Amino acid sequence: MRLNQKVSIVTGAGQGIGAATALKFAREGAIVIVADLREDAVNKVVDACRDAGADALGFTLDVADRAAVDRMVAAIGERYGRIDVLVNNAGITRDARLQKMTLEQFDDVIDVNLRSVFHASQAVVDGMIERGGGVILNASSVVGIYGNYGQTNYAAAKFGVIGFTKTWSRELGPKGIRVNAIAPGFIDTPILSTVPDEVLAKMREQVPLRRLGQADEIANVYAFLASDEASYINGAVIEVSGGMTL
Repeated sequence: MRLNQKVSIVTGAGQGIGAATALKFAREGAIVIVADLREDAVNKVVDACRDAGADALGFTLDVADRAAVDRMVAAIGERYGRIDVLVNNAGITRDARLQKMTLEQFDDVIDVNLRSVFHASQAVVDGMIERGGGVILNASSVVGIYGNYGQTNYAAAKFGVIGFTKTWSRELGPKGIRVNAIAPGFIDTPILSTVPDEVLAKMREQVPLRRLGQADEIANVYAFLASDEASYINGAVIEVSGGMTL
């Protein structure tokens, strides 16, 4: 198992890509920390990880709340003595065109999709430096590379995550800490549940593979990047989109 006993935090792990990542890490032998805003979702994923044979622990919190993040990191440190992997997966959408976007919509997405990445990474990094190693994985998006209609806030946040990744890989690489990002394309998760069928059909047409991605396909890449198999990958932004941007 390539993540054997690695203490791994996955934010936004209550559903979709986060839940799939937590379960993948569990199956790869990690000690899984499930963090999400909804307690029922956290408990469900923790149970699934334990059913897969992993040591798993859940935290219900708003990742945009720095004090709550600090309390979680402190509790993990007290229990396990270290944090080996952080997956900054939590994210939301609040779409609107520039002229129609409210300040609340803008701030909500920046807080969850960008600010929380800063909070969680800063909270764990001192411990990783003290131990001489660790892995930070950030969720960007193809929207963060190419932009998208009606997603000013989301594109800004995901582009910012790429900036974090490039900067931190330079700062922390000499400390033995690898920082990478994944840029998913159209992934079949609950976030698409309100999208009309005709729009989903158009989305599929944009992908050379003619289908949406699955959460497991993103989780597999996270697991690889978290493992020692990816020991020379640092500062990368790996697009996992079925070739939609070719």
